[in-house]
Formats: sequence, C-alpha cells, structure tokens
Amino acid sequence: MGIGGVIGLLWFKRQLPDYAAKFIELVLQIVADHGPAVSGAHNAIVASCAGKDLISSLCSGLLTIGPRFGGAIDDAAREFKHAREAGLSPEQFVADMKKKGINIPGIGHKIKSTKNPDKRVQQLISFARANFPRTDLLNYALQVEQLTTAKKGNLILNVDGCIGILFLDLMTSCGAFKKEEIDEVVKLGYLNGLFALGRSIGLIGHILDQKRLGSRLYRHPTEDIAYMMPSEEDISCSRTA
Repeated sequence: MGIGGVIGLLWFKRQLPDYAAKFIELVLQIVADHGPAVSGAHNAIVASCAGKDLISSLCSGLLTIGPRFGGAIDDAAREFKHAREAGLSPEQFVADMKKKGINIPGIGHKIKSTKNPDKRVQQLISFARANFPRTDLLNYALQVEQLTTAKKGNLILNVDGCIGILFLDLMTSCGAFKKEEIDEVVKLGYLNGLFALGRSIGLIGHILDQKRLGSRLYRHPTEDIAYMMPSEEDISCSRTA
C-alpha cells in the first residue's frame, strides 16, 4: 500500500484512492528538508551539537513548527475554505484579511517569489491537475495569489498553503469524505501533521550529520549579536526599583 496508503488507514481510517496515497507521499518527500538555515533544522543541529540524543534533538526541531514555520498548512486550509464557502471573491477575501490585520496563511515566502518560483509548489500543482478530479480551491487560491503578487513579488502561494489547499481539493473531490469529516480534519490539525512527519526525515538527517562529524558545542558568532544600550529613563526606573 505504500506509506501514503498506511497513513490513509491510520490517520483517516479508510483506504484512499491510489492517487491520493501518492499525493501524500509526494508531500512527505517535498517537505522532508529545506536546508540547515530554517528554524527547525537549526534547533535540531544546535541540540545535537550540545550532545543531546537523537530523540531530544528531533523534538527540539519539531517544537519550532507553528504559524511562522511549517505550521500554516491547517490555517491556510481553514481560511481559504471559509472564504470560498462564504462566497467571498478573491478581492473581498484579500480586503477582509487586510481589514482584520491578519496575514493570509499560506501566502508569502522569504526567498521565493514570482521571479524565483518555488519548484515544490509547481510539482504539487502539476500532480494535482494531472490526477485530481477537481482543483476548485486551488484555482481560487491562485486568483488570490495574482492579487497579492501584484502588490509584492514574494507574496506567492507557498508550499504550506499549497499543501493545505490541495488536500482540501483532494478530500472534496475524491468521494471518500463527507463534508463533516473534512471539517473535522481541518479542525483537529491533521494537515500540520504531514509537515511534521515529512520534515522529521530531514531533521534526523541533520542530527546524524552532526553526530557523524563529531561536532562540538555550537556558539553563535559574537559579531552577529546586537546589544542595545538602556535609555536614561530605563536606568532611572531601575534605580528607583
């Protein structure tokens, strides 16, 4: 059945169509690693260099997953799903999120942009369009992306957003899920689990690299640390206290 089929049984309690299982496996491969500079890998490396065991070092990296790193999959799925079900046009959705002062989950990347596309996103979209019965939410998200990238080139649909949105398209079009089951998957945080599972592969690789190389305790370069002098007011308050 492959790992995608096993996840279908253990997570979703059903046998998924072959293309759905293959999509899960594609997601796990795509998110497995993105270099040592990201927060999860950095934490895992630092812990490994400090002599921590593999499991402790892995936990150190996984604990960084959240709304700013790899944990936007559920949020993106939730927000785009809500917007489309509420009948908001892409323009209304962007305006509504701006009015709320909330960044759109799944939109934006520090390095990738319209001029430097994320090939991971391109692979996911190509697979979905070739295999999914429908990609309605993806089409909606790409319309949103046209609006956001018109403002700034790096406000692209990122890999987190793409995974969350495509997984909703998968569930709504494959015939294996009822609407209330889809709502529960989004509510309970299933989709962030895909990132945590896949990225664990890369984190373990970074941890074992440090063990194999015999790396010593990591210390951040002093020249990269900025010190702020306290103001006269801070000094006065400190003396008063």
